[in-house]
Amino acid sequence: MSYTSRVLLILSLLGFVDQAAWADAEADAVTSFRNAGESGAFFDQSYGYAVFPTIGKGGIGIGGAHGSGGVYAGGRKVGASKMTQVTIGFQLGGQAFSQIIFFEDEYAFEAFTSGNFEFSAQASAVAITAGVSAEANTGGGASSGISGGRNDASTQNHGGFRKGMAIFTIAKGGLMWEAALGGQKYSYTPL
Repeated sequence: MSYTSRVLLILSLLGFVDQAAWADAEADAVTSFRNAGESGAFFDQSYGYAVFPTIGKGGIGIGGAHGSGGVYAGGRKVGASKMTQVTIGFQLGGQAFSQIIFFEDEYAFEAFTSGNFEFSAQASAVAITAGVSAEANTGGGASSGISGGRNDASTQNHGGFRKGMAIFTIAKGGLMWEAALGGQKYSYTPL
């Protein structure tokens, strides 16, 4: 099977999600992040946020990840976003997690919503009910979060915004071993 075929197969498998449940899933994810320790304080400090209720990730040598979510500013939904990732390197398994990206100010929000936005150099490890992640962007900023399961998630000392953004994840399940290179790319569609 060719490289392109494997990537397309993985992304298509990750894309099967019940579209009718998006609003409830976004609300549930927001509630989880509000109740997850430090990430809850970011709702009051932020211009807006993008929330991805479920990002599915999987790979065997070549991997991919995909998730869809909503973008909010001033407490109301203003658009939709999709995250796609392709990775190459040692990886085996699959995982699912929720992710939220807080925008410190209008400038950070505009950077994210101006078209295709990308985080590169990602490292993560997720076990069945606990997760740890670290994200670094191309501008040298970095952020991290840690969580328990979805209902008892907690976050570690984050240290605030980096380059106008703060990112947290909550593990939903799965197990993945990974030493891979790849970046998360986000698209934005206004409502």
